[in-house]
Amino acid sequence: MAKSPDNSKSQKSSQAADTQAQPAQHIWLAGLGAMAKAQEQGTKAIEALVNDGLAFQRKSQAEAQQRLHEATERLSHIAHDFGQQTSGRVDRLEHLFEDRVAKALHRLGMPTLQDMHLLNERIARLEAQLAQPAPASSQRKAKASDAPSKKPAPSATTGARKTPKPKAAAPKTARRTAD
Repeated sequence: MAKSPDNSKSQKSSQAADTQAQPAQHIWLAGLGAMAKAQEQGTKAIEALVNDGLAFQRKSQAEAQQRLHEATERLSHIAHDFGQQTSGRVDRLEHLFEDRVAKALHRLGMPTLQDMHLLNERIARLEAQLAQPAPASSQRKAKASDAPSKKPAPSATTGARKTPKPKAAAPKTARRTAD
């Protein structure tokens, strides 16, 4: 088989095209390799960025919670102090008002609560004394005053007072009312 001159020209041109196509092919393949590397490293880079973002978010949230906690404590302390100051002022104002009202009632002659308690206790004691049965000596005195007998003359040792004698004879009813 002999080679035709046309064949050799076509072979030479195909070889020349292959040698020219090889660098373009290499560039194309290099581009595809770079894209694959970038895609592979891009996924890793994205994962690294996501992990860094999560760590930053956690750190930021922890710091925000800490600052919120500190602010809450400060505000709570301020509110507590303010409440104590206000309570103290209200107590002072209340005592001042009570004192002025008490003075005004005293000027008007109104009894105080303590006076009312003392009177109630005194009334309770008197009621208890009245409710007790009368002792035997007081019953005898009551019977002796009912009986028409002469009264013994008071002695100097008993310390009783002498009653003045009436100048004119008074009727019996008038004498009993005088006794």
